[in-house]
Amino acid sequence: MLHITCDLCGKELRAGQDYYVVKIEVFPQHDPAQLTEADLEEDHMEAVSQLLQELDDDEAAEALQPVRHHLRYDLCPECRQRYLENPLNKDPNKEAIQKFDFSEN
Repeated sequence: MLHITCDLCGKELRAGQDYYVVKIEVFPQHDPAQLTEADLEEDHMEAVSQLLQELDDDEAAEALQPVRHHLRYDLCPECRQRYLENPLNKDPNKEAIQKFDFSEN
């Protein structure tokens, strides 16, 4: 038997009880670039080979980390409502004031 708990409050969600799934995808935003003749003429395999030779093992492992992440959360009806009202969990009491850290002269 599959046991599901709310990922926000920890309440056990019983079989047949309504619950909600939140799926989030996080990925870098890239502006689409226009191809030029120079792009088509460049030897990209040579450039990749050169980059790989320049990287050491630690840098190579870091460079190969996935840039796209898929997250999934199960929520009870109450936590679903809380999530929809404040999906980024921002503190409503904090004012959006930019703080500057100036040195004392």
